[in-house]
Amino acid sequence: MTQTRHEVVVTGIGLVTSLGVGRQAHHDALTGAATPVAHRDSERFAPYTVHPLPEIDWSAQIARRGDQRQMENWQRLGVYAAGLALDDAGFKDNIEACSSMDMIVAAGGGERDTAVDTLIIEEGRKRNDREQLLNDKLTTELRPTLFLAQLSNLLAGNISIVHKVTGSSRTLMGEEGAGISAVETAHARIAAGQSTHCLVGGAFIAERLDILLLIEAVQGLGKNSGQPFWNSGGTANGVNLGTSGAFLVLESLEHATARGAHIYARLDTVVADRGPRHQGRLEQRLGRLADEAGAPASGAETIVFSGASGFPELSARERTFLKTRFPDAPLRTIGALFGHSVEAQFPTGLALACLALDAGAPISPFAAGEDAVAPAAAGSAIVTTIGHARGEGIARLSRMP
Repeated sequence: MTQTRHEVVVTGIGLVTSLGVGRQAHHDALTGAATPVAHRDSERFAPYTVHPLPEIDWSAQIARRGDQRQMENWQRLGVYAAGLALDDAGFKDNIEACSSMDMIVAAGGGERDTAVDTLIIEEGRKRNDREQLLNDKLTTELRPTLFLAQLSNLLAGNISIVHKVTGSSRTLMGEEGAGISAVETAHARIAAGQSTHCLVGGAFIAERLDILLLIEAVQGLGKNSGQPFWNSGGTANGVNLGTSGAFLVLESLEHATARGAHIYARLDTVVADRGPRHQGRLEQRLGRLADEAGAPASGAETIVFSGASGFPELSARERTFLKTRFPDAPLRTIGALFGHSVEAQFPTGLALACLALDAGAPISPFAAGEDAVAPAAAGSAIVTTIGHARGEGIARLSRMP
């Protein structure tokens, strides 16, 4: 018995980055004649640079102040972006559709209480009974709601509470790989007929001291705000973390067509893997993934969105592979304009690709003097993300006729 495979399409985009709020702000930036101006903050966490959260009226998507207060910023951002995607797809007020909608979220760990962390470290320098110290501080310094706010699956829970998305729910963790696997899983379920419509995405806040510490612990952060993403030799200059809330509504083509939904693009394939990266194994794996994704060998009608993290050697290897595999395709490095958003990086790239394909117009360079001008509107898009420590993913999208 032959199993029916369903085409998967994108019908809703919810995107918030340092560049702005919502689909239209990003569409305008992508299709303008000039290179968009990146919004960076190089003073607050000097010498490091972040792409900060833009000004947001949370009440536009999270009406109750009580709901807003009990979330951390990364959860507020995710719930807000999810609401934008549901609005854009026409599902926001459709209780019946939302009750049967599946949800897959890529999430990181909760935000730290920096003041309590600092207090414990300072007092730990003066005492030898550190186990007792930790127990004391856990019971006296941490508010009970902090533990709830730090649960990674609370982002999905809050989306369910605020937006009434109450079908199946899955939360994946694992940095960039979580974002890749979330989309891969959603695509596979719809293609196999196990789901008809799904909300998928993630959120990341760049303005977090704990994440900056983690990346700099492996000497990954960029330290010169005046340097572009790529230096003259094609090597990246370090990670500049980027804020992003990116959610997509995926549907089977039949489901979307039956309700007359606007289709941004067809999500043809999503493939992922992980493994060793030494001795050329990364390039071999990327080549295999590109083949499995059905990526064209060349062609100016394809645009490539690279999720390069900014780690110098790793990103240079990715760039070399993409330039070799897609020599005629315009290349756009997401991190150059939006920063690196870890769990949300792959969903962000997909959202940008969908906007590019739907625009029917050439896409602006992301890095002035570095990106080739797109000669025409793209008919297909390749989106890559290579995790800063592990995990790789490639997606291929096509413009709908």
